Amino acid sequence: MIERYSLSPIKDLWGLEEQYKRWLEIEIAVVEAFEEKNQAPQGTAEKIRSKAVINVEKILEIEKVVDHDVIAFIKGVTDEMGDEARYFHKGLTSSDVVDTAWALALKRAGEMILEELKKYYDELLQKAQKYRYLITVGRTHGIHAEPTSFGLKFLSFAAETRRNISRLEVSLERVSEAKLSGAVGNYANIDPEIEKSALLKLGLKPTDVATQVVPRDIHAEFLSVLALIGAGMERMATEIRHLQKTEVLEVQEPFRKGQRGSSAMPHKKNPILCERLTGMARMLRSYTVTGYENISLWHERDISHSSAERVILPDACMTAYYMLVKSQYLVRELVVFEERILKTFDTSFNLVYSQRVMLGLIEKGLSREDSYKTVQKCALDAWEKRTDFKNLLKEDEIIKSKINSEDFEELFSNDYYIRNIDEIYKRFGL
Repeated sequence: MIERYSLSPIKDLWGLEEQYKRWLEIEIAVVEAFEEKNQAPQGTAEKIRSKAVINVEKILEIEKVVDHDVIAFIKGVTDEMGDEARYFHKGLTSSDVVDTAWALALKRAGEMILEELKKYYDELLQKAQKYRYLITVGRTHGIHAEPTSFGLKFLSFAAETRRNISRLEVSLERVSEAKLSGAVGNYANIDPEIEKSALLKLGLKPTDVATQVVPRDIHAEFLSVLALIGAGMERMATEIRHLQKTEVLEVQEPFRKGQRGSSAMPHKKNPILCERLTGMARMLRSYTVTGYENISLWHERDISHSSAERVILPDACMTAYYMLVKSQYLVRELVVFEERILKTFDTSFNLVYSQRVMLGLIEKGLSREDSYKTVQKCALDAWEKRTDFKNLLKEDEIIKSKINSEDFEELFSNDYYIRNIDEIYKRFGL
């Protein structure tokens, strides 16, 4: 991931030195398990821990010769060891170390992402509560539809986020599966109990059935969940982008003091953060394609997945994390123009009440077809003449004959449209 979108602490997981530290952590856990099973002298793991030196430059120099990163790591780390080096990497294959290290890294990254996802969820809930009763124009197909609650928009985003929290928690359990089962996963050179004990020390668990690698559907699922999280943020950002249009301007993403929107046009306040989130959501979805391609490997394993994973797994984690941090800020500092939201009703000449009027006629005994035609005639006239829908209805003979003035005014009450909002919030748990 480029530095521009890399945030600590998640970016700190992915450096080479951190990778080697994870590899060493795994190797030592295995030796500790050997000691517990009396397959290595007591104190061997401690000797390895005290003598192991991670020198990144040295390991990379060795790799130039051996052209194998795990072999270079083993040679570089064990150079200063004595007899205890015999137990380092004993019975293991490279993928035992690499895949278990992926499990460690993805679990740790996923936990960081989950924490930020919950913070984002809390920000959405606060906005949903604050604007629960603020009336706004609902839109379908981008066109004014009927009045609704502005807070309900955020409750919808929160509901999606809550589902994503659940999905991530499940996927974190799965991505914490690892393997220490040897060259083809059959435990020919290592005891399954060693694997179980070593992984337990690392906070991981054995995958049910491995080949030389952990099955890649596990990683594809994790990437899919990150993509869903990104898509949820994109949906929120897209809503804000539409509502920030000059001719709408019901909301505006935060614009800091000293910030500039355009190098050419000083007046500009552009929804750049929302647009950035949209672009990054596209990246997250693209990583899932490679993740799915990585599932099908030759026989017990090839390395067609390896080069791709070195890019997509860290980048997907860092992208999701960045988006969540920025989305929290976006929602928390969002500027909401309440007067503009109410004024928007005028731009469609109160046509948003058309269904309510039609249902009012039906309740008074007119057929649905005649009710629809009566209301549509006035609605189309209002739109074409750019005049108030309500005033045209007042002059319609059918309307006057069917609905008295008191009942007519009630048809334009906004309270009608949010009378069940509390029930929706209650069902959600608020």
